[in-house]
Amino acid sequence: MLAALAPGHLLRQCWLERLRRCAEPVLSAAAAGRLRSGMVVERRADHDGDGRPSALEALARTLAGIAPWLELDGLDGAEAALQARMRGLATAAIDRWSDPASGDHMPLDAGRNALVEAGFLGHALVRSPFVLGGGLAASVRDRVVGQLSASRRWLAYHNNWYCFSGMAEAGIAVLGGEADQLRLAAALRQHEAWYLGDGHYGDGEHFHADYYNSYVMHPMLLDLSRATGENHHGWPKQRPAILARARRYAAIQERMVAPDGSFPVIGRSIAYRCGAFQLLAQCALQDLLPEDVAPAQVRTALEAVQARTLDPAGNWRADGFLAIGLCAAQPGLGESYISTGSCYLATTALLPLGLPPAHPFWTDGPQPYTGLAIWSGENRPADHALHGHGRQMC
Repeated sequence: MLAALAPGHLLRQCWLERLRRCAEPVLSAAAAGRLRSGMVVERRADHDGDGRPSALEALARTLAGIAPWLELDGLDGAEAALQARMRGLATAAIDRWSDPASGDHMPLDAGRNALVEAGFLGHALVRSPFVLGGGLAASVRDRVVGQLSASRRWLAYHNNWYCFSGMAEAGIAVLGGEADQLRLAAALRQHEAWYLGDGHYGDGEHFHADYYNSYVMHPMLLDLSRATGENHHGWPKQRPAILARARRYAAIQERMVAPDGSFPVIGRSIAYRCGAFQLLAQCALQDLLPEDVAPAQVRTALEAVQARTLDPAGNWRADGFLAIGLCAAQPGLGESYISTGSCYLATTALLPLGLPPAHPFWTDGPQPYTGLAIWSGENRPADHALHGHGRQMC
């Protein structure tokens, strides 16, 4: 993984190329109203449903991953030109999706799984309130608020889905709509009850050995706890515990990356690829990394997992869309709810592109991440669990 130790300005160019390769086929087709017709949906024979929502999955998850970069001001040169083009495609794509007359329209009350994509779309709006939210025409904002509100038809399963319900409401608030404060509070309250210790939440009442603490729970809880602010009694007081847990889980994630950029293949939804490290990427984006985890070593770790899971040619179909798999076309890794569009949660590993090029994340000299350093013989301090920060009901 010597390439991962390249200077930050060179790695930023690699990340931008991955962003372009992921986002351009999705957003170009969606902006033209042709994503559903143009993206062949790969899925298992026993897939839940007929595959039609896969286009919405690709759009919502791509936007959730690139939103901080779309929101970033002050870019110049080729990166600014790419950003301007992607901003235009993103807002046009939301316009086409929300238009009932469009071939890409997928109502958020059309099936229970639509609540998941309502959550990811809401998260994209929370991450880019001025460019994605403010960049929409008033009529489009009204349509999106209507669609997100329609997702209230579906009650969350008793697990991480409370986060999707809450994040849909946060997205409504970004667009000037009236959020359901009870749904926002329920996401925080339920996960407070499900906190197990050492940075881990249960996916519901029980522990699951998978990456859902990073795919969904920690990233959304961080932003929901900030979005609720003073609106809910007790939650501003609880935010330090939410932050401490996220930092601990980010530290664990940084240690999970092997010297070759691989990581344990455990749990469901492994076809989200490097999206398994969304929480680590978000902590870097929001300057929330633990004190003993340097931004440069996180840059190196994220580069290693991105390169391992996105760069090999087998990850990409001939039509430019991602194949189901982890580091190649591996359709056996897709569960019954996984389809082509699902894979685009991988873009969330790119969240630190929302930091300006002059940020220390990009300018600090290369540093090996923990797994690379220790397996190379370097002496490093031992790891320690997070004690306390347990259940504190509000």
